[in-house]
Amino acid sequence: MNLRVSGSRLVAADGTPVRLRGVGLGGWMNMENFITGYPANESSMRDAVRDVLGDERAEAFFDRLITSFFGPGDAALLAEMGMNCVRIPVNYRHFESDERPMEIIDSGFRHLDRVIGLLGEHGIYSVIDLHALPGSQNQHWHSDNPTHVASFWRHRHFQDRVVHLWEVMADRYKDNPWVAGYNPVNEPGDVSGRVIGPFYDRLVKALRAVDPGHVLFLDGNTYSTDFSIFREVYENTVFVCHDYALAGFAHGGPYPGYTRGEWVDRGHLERAFEKRTAFQRETGTPLWVGEFGPVYTGDPAVDEMRYQILSDQLEIFDGHEAGWSLWTYKDVGLQGLVHADPAGPYMSRFGDFIAKKKRLGADRWGSTMEESGDILTPLHQLVETEFPGWTPYPWGARYQTDDLIRHILIAQALLPEYASLFGGLEDGEVTALADSFALDGCVRRERLIELLTANLT
Repeated sequence: MNLRVSGSRLVAADGTPVRLRGVGLGGWMNMENFITGYPANESSMRDAVRDVLGDERAEAFFDRLITSFFGPGDAALLAEMGMNCVRIPVNYRHFESDERPMEIIDSGFRHLDRVIGLLGEHGIYSVIDLHALPGSQNQHWHSDNPTHVASFWRHRHFQDRVVHLWEVMADRYKDNPWVAGYNPVNEPGDVSGRVIGPFYDRLVKALRAVDPGHVLFLDGNTYSTDFSIFREVYENTVFVCHDYALAGFAHGGPYPGYTRGEWVDRGHLERAFEKRTAFQRETGTPLWVGEFGPVYTGDPAVDEMRYQILSDQLEIFDGHEAGWSLWTYKDVGLQGLVHADPAGPYMSRFGDFIAKKKRLGADRWGSTMEESGDILTPLHQLVETEFPGWTPYPWGARYQTDDLIRHILIAQALLPEYASLFGGLEDGEVTALADSFALDGCVRRERLIELLTANLT
């Protein structure tokens, strides 16, 4: 019997309340640049690596990486910590190709099935999160978008494909009790705000026709912040907020203290949370934070402030009985509970390149927005002076300029250099790169693991 929504809570078949708390499995079936160390977006990176390794060797590398990235030991670690949920981001490209739309790639499910099974063996629920949709549902790299245009909302064709894919997914998992539910659109960015509401109506109806039992986890518009687009409170549905703390970003200031002119302390965190969950509290639906979590710098004093941010957020969530999914489980060192060993094969080969990306601020997630300031500051000043009324969606001119220059232009210019580092490697060396992300090749961020475990147990 599946979990279901009962008032403001999720409950098991016997009516026992279940508060889902765990991690997001970012960088796995939806890869992200700051998580595994490449530049730009996933499909562009895969193309660049394929040009160097060839089709077969590239496919073997990526399959091995996905296999190594999450295995039995990872599921056991999360269970030992007391977690009962993993949000699993996936890219549509595993299940359907742009060259053959509407034709499902059944083999694309093998890793998803494997990990859902591993988690279920440890009593851990999975939330399947479609993180990258055809045409891109938002303006950034994490929807595998090589541009700044979310074309998903402009073309009915892309929407038709997503409805079809979710019908297939729902049919596949409708009888699986360890699938907590479906998170069908991660962080949508519909500029007009007019397409998303009717699309959700259509998608919910299609999903319910196939699988009336599983919970739906629906993100608000503008990166899960705007819930005014919902015209009704769907049955058996959780409306998902994301709650990143301003002072927890790479450009965050001291905590408590000022970040970009705004004072951030525990009170600020609680007010932000209450604002972001106003819709859920007004409608009496469950509170679940689909993503949150600070980034870490390597500076012990700064990172201790980041742990305090996290600790305060967890206390706030506890006070509101909110479930949560921390971003993210595993990476190359920015946020993960565990990260690739700096002395291991992957970081030994790509460490200098990752440092170059950091120096250039090429990754949106991890940039302080100050890198190469001598070059970019005049550009920001030009835009501010000449176009003072320009406020592009979603976050305004300052972020848009950085996105276009750093996170698209510079990031894409870095792709050949990243791919070239695969050149000249024997098959065993390529395998060793992938295996660097296996748990026994990773370093644990013990302070973070201890903090989370104390909250969960």
